[in-house]
Amino acid sequence: SDGSIRLHQMTSEYPLMQWNDSTNGQPVIALQWALTRPAVFFVLDASSNIYIWDLLENDLLPVAKQTVPSSENVVTMTLLGEPEKTNGLLGIALAKESGQIDIQYVKKKWALP
Repeated sequence: SDGSIRLHQMTSEYPLMQWNDSTNGQPVIALQWALTRPAVFFVLDASSNIYIWDLLENDLLPVAKQTVPSSENVVTMTLLGEPEKTNGLLGIALAKESGQIDIQYVKKKWALP
């Protein structure tokens, strides 16, 4: 609820990494690892901002932030892709308050294995 993100290992109750205030204090609504690139994950905050983290490029801050332009908030997201294919196609499905679904494709630099 405070924008903190913690990376845990299944064998320990203590996080391997913790990023405080990673969304400028906005609650994290959804977080999902990229299906095609293991070191990349995406975070959606309550202000409809998407943060892209690439731990191989920078493990302190997100490598990109994108605000979803809309008059209504995005309530959840999920990633679309086929991990067994190396074509670099990765999409984000965004669900809005009205029930409308918006699908966007991710740049190949964050999607290629």
